[in-house]
Amino acid sequence: MRALVCGVTGQDGSYLAQFLLHKGYEVWGTSRDAVSSPQANLVNLSIEKRVKLISMAPNDFRSVLLAVERCDPDEIYYLAGQSSVGLSFEQPVETLESIVPGVLNLLEVVRLRKNSARLYNAGSSECFGDAGNIAANEETPFRPRNPYGVAKTSAHWLVANYRESYGLYGCTGILFNHESPLRPKRFVTQKIIQAARRIAGGSGERLALGRLDIYRDWGWAPEYIESMWQMLQQPEPQDFVIATGESHSLEEFVAEAFRIHGLDWRDCVDISPALFRPTDIAYSLGDPAKANSILGWQAQKKMRDVVKAMMA
Repeated sequence: MRALVCGVTGQDGSYLAQFLLHKGYEVWGTSRDAVSSPQANLVNLSIEKRVKLISMAPNDFRSVLLAVERCDPDEIYYLAGQSSVGLSFEQPVETLESIVPGVLNLLEVVRLRKNSARLYNAGSSECFGDAGNIAANEETPFRPRNPYGVAKTSAHWLVANYRESYGLYGCTGILFNHESPLRPKRFVTQKIIQAARRIAGGSGERLALGRLDIYRDWGWAPEYIESMWQMLQQPEPQDFVIATGESHSLEEFVAEAFRIHGLDWRDCVDISPALFRPTDIAYSLGDPAKANSILGWQAQKKMRDVVKAMMA
């Protein structure tokens, strides 16, 4: 089996490439510039020499077509694009352009080539927006509250439309927050983990954060990767919510990170209104019942396990 992982140098792309290699796949990965693209995540996982890296600009149809023609994949995983909610407020156009056209171009390439390639699209819990204090499932309406969520919602419906209109095998994994040591430093979870370690080491700094009263469903990224592959092994394409089924406040996450080092977070953290977002989701929780039932997938690590694993 041959797989094309778009965005292979990111957190999810790197873990997915590692997972597929262990399954015996021939793995091709795309980056906008395969020559100069940073490969730190692939190096950290010791797979940089086993992934066939090629250049592909997701918003350029010709570039996407040539990449797919070159590797002729059985499975395509689209994980590329700007992935920071906070950055999407600063760069809304770039966020949409890095996500929506790439999905559309891949769908068109698969349709025009008339082959049996299966497509996985990386969705997001940000599509749900504020669903209230309920666990969102595959039937929960989308009400995104940031440019990133809007882009992911558009991509989700494109996949659904091509699946219904042309019979393509395309599915979207609606993944809730999933973390790992491969997260970039701009993500709040990594920011907290790294700051707690430095402060415990005597740096003397204080950590500045935004709202701590938001609730998120945090899982462990390496576990979530397996669900992507499982979705493409089903007889018929379906969308799935992937989550732990537990929601915790950011304050709880911070407290756990500092507790591991024997510190009280209140002695080390400042709340900065400058870090508040224009709009934010107060409560986010996923219902993974469908994935549990059909895929046999269930999260093993919950929030506190994730903090400990990132610290380790």
